[in-house]
Amino acid sequence: MSEFSKMSVADLSRELGRKAFSPTELLRDVLQRYEKLEPELNMFAYFDREGALAQAKASERRIMHGEKLGELDGIPTSVKDLIAVKNMPMRFGSKSSSADPVAIDAPAVERLRAAGAVILGKSTTSEFGCKAVGDSPLSGVTRNPLDPNLTPGGSSAGAAAMVAAGLVPYAIGTDGGGSIRIPAALTGIFGIKAQFGRVPVYPVSATPTLAHVGPLTRSPEDAATVLGVISGFDRRDPFSVRESVPDFNNAVSQQRDVRIAWSPTMGFGRVDSDVAVCTAAAVARLELLGYNIEQVDLLDADPIEMWTSEFYAGVGTRLRGIIDAQPELLDPAVLKVLQQALQQEMQSYYESVFARYTFREKMRQVFDKYDILLTPTLPVSGVEVGRDVPEGYEDKSIVSWAMFTYPFNLTGNPAASMPVGLTSKGRPAALQVVGATFDEASIFSLCGAIQREGMS
Repeated sequence: MSEFSKMSVADLSRELGRKAFSPTELLRDVLQRYEKLEPELNMFAYFDREGALAQAKASERRIMHGEKLGELDGIPTSVKDLIAVKNMPMRFGSKSSSADPVAIDAPAVERLRAAGAVILGKSTTSEFGCKAVGDSPLSGVTRNPLDPNLTPGGSSAGAAAMVAAGLVPYAIGTDGGGSIRIPAALTGIFGIKAQFGRVPVYPVSATPTLAHVGPLTRSPEDAATVLGVISGFDRRDPFSVRESVPDFNNAVSQQRDVRIAWSPTMGFGRVDSDVAVCTAAAVARLELLGYNIEQVDLLDADPIEMWTSEFYAGVGTRLRGIIDAQPELLDPAVLKVLQQALQQEMQSYYESVFARYTFREKMRQVFDKYDILLTPTLPVSGVEVGRDVPEGYEDKSIVSWAMFTYPFNLTGNPAASMPVGLTSKGRPAALQVVGATFDEASIFSLCGAIQREGMS
């Protein structure tokens, strides 16, 4: 294994800064590992070797002249193929999309470039981000580096796989219902969606009130660094947060006295026994560290209908022409849920909208009492390649099996997936760490403590 494959952003940045190796040497190592890993894992929807080399050479010139732009300068990464990257295609994992390159960078990509990041290309996604597993009609099957017979999860499939495989220290994903947290959990890495609007989204998403952009990394520290770079107001996104970006890195290193609610099922879900045992053990260890934790059952019913009404109706409306004229181009499982969403009547849709506001207020009141909510990130520790839902969850939809993540897209709260060890099956288990509105700092603080205790 390459000496670079498990190095953190901070370690790579420090060594690049003192010229222990150069950005082009680092990139050459990444390219060698890409050649070995990509045929089996299928992580990239588009790979830009020449563009990456040009970026690495530019970084090398800056560093040689003492003009290093910051911690990300010279470090390779990728961007999910639901995000615009100038001069690269934006295919959404779909045969129905154009292969032409786009003319603009998304705000997060602009900020990565300004920080000197070396963008390798576009990572794979399930079609239009509509499934919680990692395959699409366009790019095929992306596999989990921990076990190629398993999916890395979705829809940020390639992003999670390449970070877990050690190809890059971080990758940029999206999260409209759990698409960062789900693959982070299934590959044993860290992933966070910040407060809704913290990272601006442009061009406008098909699901504009649910969409987040965020990092997948191997540690909370790396995520804090990357999130600090890509966060901040952008006038092109009307939901963009105007307040200054918090010091996420400082939060990771400081243990806070936080009030924690622990909900093993959120009151409506079910969890495989191996995940239940592993996550409960992690919570027990946190209690031994002195954290005040209270077990709660939050909800009487699954909020999936209000999420489905918003998410799939948005994607379905964008794709209406394809659905009507060329449905054979779409993933059959995705086509089915989009057609169902488009059948809802206006009254039914707005009933879901108002139910969402009621739900949001209920969760706000929870955070009047607690600083952090803990749940399992997922009810399972693995999903076999080729399945849209895990074994034993056939009564669920292509997203509702991941029942603990999408509630917090409905509310907009910041939420992360933090690995907390291996289950009895030898697969990763993860806690979902949810913070109050605008309080990513408490999430980073708790996840930093979990890592320092060796629980991850």
